[in-house]
Amino acid sequence: MLLKIEKRAEYSRAMIYLTPVFALALTLLTSVVLFTLLGVSPVEALYNFFILPINSEYGLSELFVKGTPLILIAIGLSVGFKANVWNIGAEGQLIMGAIVGSSLFIYFHEIDSVFLLPAMILLGALGGAAWAAIPAFLKTRFNANEILTSLMLVYVAEQILSLLVLGPWRDPDGFNFPESRTFSESADMPILIAGTRMHFGTLLAFMAVFGAWIMMSKTLIGFQIKVIGSAPTAGGYAGFSQKKIIWFGLLFGGGMAGIAGLSEVSGPIDQILPSISPGYGFTAIIVAFLGRLHPVGILFAGLLMALTYLGGETAQINLGLPVAVTGVFQGMILFYLLACDVLVHYRFRLNSFGKAAS
Repeated sequence: MLLKIEKRAEYSRAMIYLTPVFALALTLLTSVVLFTLLGVSPVEALYNFFILPINSEYGLSELFVKGTPLILIAIGLSVGFKANVWNIGAEGQLIMGAIVGSSLFIYFHEIDSVFLLPAMILLGALGGAAWAAIPAFLKTRFNANEILTSLMLVYVAEQILSLLVLGPWRDPDGFNFPESRTFSESADMPILIAGTRMHFGTLLAFMAVFGAWIMMSKTLIGFQIKVIGSAPTAGGYAGFSQKKIIWFGLLFGGGMAGIAGLSEVSGPIDQILPSISPGYGFTAIIVAFLGRLHPVGILFAGLLMALTYLGGETAQINLGLPVAVTGVFQGMILFYLLACDVLVHYRFRLNSFGKAAS
């Protein structure tokens, strides 16, 4: 082959944290070309994407509304990713968390209690964790690939959601629309700022960021996760159980996704619908890696990706751009992030001349 890829003996630690910045810059440059080809002014398009959505108090609050599920899910996924546990099914775990958590209100909608919402949050976490337990069991018992099993379970969860909303959970007073009862006040996430949709789930996201930082930097389980992820053989010699870490990584990720799902249906959505997520579970994978699997980095990355959702909606309304532009933005960020990572860890050489090409 003309080109030879070699792993670098050493690489810059600083570049690891700078690559997200480079990826974002390259995405912006590419978007200028994209908008030009679409016949739209790049300056106007970028203004609609990144400035206009957050130039008011309400817009800033919507940024946190959109960012809440992304941060919650990405925090959960990052723990598993650090241990090389590749949970790709957070979207399904989000759905199951929403289903299990909201079932308490659906079947006991006449109850008005301050304990209803906390119980729903707990059930949401258990629902997401239970759904993640399936690939955990298949991985530890049969060595089944958790990427495939967790991903396939997303589609099962979506069908269960449709079955419930179109069947037993359909609102009897909803004129036959495929939707559940509207949640009561005791089942709703409390609003944090009057006149906005910013709800208690945002506080849960900030608590998750702080809790994950404490767990990963100050506790034994965090140390075990790091060791198993970077040197599983050494972890085995130290007495750390890889199977336990797999279970923990998947259950923790599923639980966080479940809380995110419950916060959506008891927050901005306020009921169960056939579709309760625009793909937060998949976008959160980008958030986790863009944030370098660090809780603080995930917080900022989650807000950035939330801005792409808001910007896509604004550009669609004001400029007539297709909603698919949001997915293109997110995909470009991930592509350039991975490309920069490759250049940080590997170098290319020309076999014919023996000189470094880059």
